[in-house]
Amino acid sequence: MKEAARALGFDLCGIAEARPLDPEPLRSWIAAGHAAGMGYMKEHVEERLDPGKLLKGARSVVAVAMNYHRRDPPSTPPGTPHVARYARGRDYHLFLRRKVRKLRRRLLELSPGARVHPSVDTSPVMEKAWAERAGLGWVGKNGTLITERFGSYVLLGTLVTDVSLAPDAPHPERCGSCSQCLPACPTGALLGDGKLDSRLCISYWTIETRASIPPELRAACADWTFGCDVCQEVCPWNGEPVETGRRDFDPHPLTRLRCSELAALSPERYAELAVGSPLRRPGRTGLRRNAVLNLLAQGDAEARETSRALSADPDPVVAETAAWVAERLG
Repeated sequence: MKEAARALGFDLCGIAEARPLDPEPLRSWIAAGHAAGMGYMKEHVEERLDPGKLLKGARSVVAVAMNYHRRDPPSTPPGTPHVARYARGRDYHLFLRRKVRKLRRRLLELSPGARVHPSVDTSPVMEKAWAERAGLGWVGKNGTLITERFGSYVLLGTLVTDVSLAPDAPHPERCGSCSQCLPACPTGALLGDGKLDSRLCISYWTIETRASIPPELRAACADWTFGCDVCQEVCPWNGEPVETGRRDFDPHPLTRLRCSELAALSPERYAELAVGSPLRRPGRTGLRRNAVLNLLAQGDAEARETSRALSADPDPVVAETAAWVAERLG
């Protein structure tokens, strides 16, 4: 299985026993309201905590990881979108899911008649917890999975199966006394125990929502067009990142537009450019809203002109955000 994972382009592969997870962290996180508007996190909780509820007779979980780090361009002019690294190329769900399914087929070749449930982010599977149990890395204080070789710049997938595979040792926690990520968070969303309050998280507001962003968070969100990498950028384990050569992570055309161009995208142009990009997640409204907020950070004559023009936009979320930005830009 590990040889097959490497052949498919995964950088790490480990195996864990499919025993139930400790229910307290997830249940307390949901009870505290930290899931914000992500209602899907409150669904299928039993399956998230116990792979045996997801796949009857589950005995093993195969966890895989793929490095996605690409260097920043030497310089970025004002008005350039600021997108989290994982989202700058093609939507990883598209190609990572295919690779995980190919790994599933290999397991079925090795063990005919096996039952296997593949997952890449969209199933009720706690992928970070299983990657930690399978020895790939540990869940850091910022809530990301951190690996010794690739830092936290990795994408995850899993296979839950009723095949009994020799498990790897869980990875020890290696954050130690370091807590550089906690004060670095622009909105104080990190709770210090590997969890975050989504209600304060820039990634939540710029990716998961299409409504207006709360005024008290807008200035922080103005620095990001999609997602946020601050807690990863300050992590010492990301100090010497390994570069990936995979073309899937080449910049997507949508990320090459200026913020003013993103903010003014017509429905037709959006439909044409958004194909295959993670930036589709918040929809045209959410993406344009984010780009309008970026004009606040841009702060030049173009930003003032664009925000004034968009304050009369037919989309009420975009119009309200643009009026707010225009007022602050004078």
